[in-house]
Amino acid sequence: MLTPALKKNDKTARLLILTVSFVVFAAVLLLHNFKLNIDLGFDVHVFALANAVINSIVTLLLVWAVIAVKNKNFELHKKLMLAAILFSVLFLVSYIAHHLFAGDTKFGGEGMMKGIYYFILLTHIPLAAIILPFILFAAYRGLTGEYAAHKKMVKYTWPLWLYVSITGVLVYVFISPYYG
Repeated sequence: MLTPALKKNDKTARLLILTVSFVVFAAVLLLHNFKLNIDLGFDVHVFALANAVINSIVTLLLVWAVIAVKNKNFELHKKLMLAAILFSVLFLVSYIAHHLFAGDTKFGGEGMMKGIYYFILLTHIPLAAIILPFILFAAYRGLTGEYAAHKKMVKYTWPLWLYVSITGVLVYVFISPYYG
């Protein structure tokens, strides 16, 4: 096992994790009320493409990290998971930029494709909204050396995070033809 990278301080960690999670959740909710009409000199939907690429990278990192931990390569696992968190932060910045400058896009498909899209979207959104504190608490447990608690949390958190990252790419694939 690895030497803990953080000193355990549950009270401070809980406050920080819950505050960050609330601020991110509130910021994303508020995005639907704002759109900046600024000409950036390029197609603002490049942010959506960046989101899909970043989500693809996160997906690969998550899969690689689980392979690393199953092979007992804990140092590589830690680096890959921290990279996945870092890319997720980058995703969040790009996501906010896209919604600030492009606003919402309506899906224009019909029939079965419309049903599939909305199923994916309606599962992706709530899971994306609630997964952040679980990711952060799982990371905290791993970084403080509480490996039993970490393992217990990631049993549920990891597959949900993987689902959110994969469905984020699928949402882009479905909606990108309707960017104006």
